[in-house]
Amino acid sequence: MSNIPADLKYTKDHEWLKLVDEDTVLLGITDYAQTSLGDVTFVELPEEGDSFSKGESFSVVESVKAASDIYLPVDGEVLEVNTPLEDSPELINQDPYGDGWLAKFKVTDASGLTDLLSAEDYTPLTAE
Repeated sequence: MSNIPADLKYTKDHEWLKLVDEDTVLLGITDYAQTSLGDVTFVELPEEGDSFSKGESFSVVESVKAASDIYLPVDGEVLEVNTPLEDSPELINQDPYGDGWLAKFKVTDASGLTDLLSAEDYTPLTAE
């Protein structure tokens, strides 16, 4: 069974978001996603200052099984990226909700936040 922290928000594409404050979010992939991918071998991170629209791919996570685009569920600007992932992509497998986060964003259009799922609503998506 996947680890699904109750204090986070989720997408149907298996990303998680943590609201840092009213217009800042931390984003990564869920425990279910990293388990499905297998051993993560490479992470392509965005550049600080880059802006992305809702639904746009901002990162790629590669594993021994596949490469997966990571999509931003809100409009946002990259404030910070998790640079340790460049040398240690396995952090995503080891701690997807902690040291394995991908990027921190300033939300430029918060309307996308209403589409996010609670842990309770996300859980059935991991039962496949």
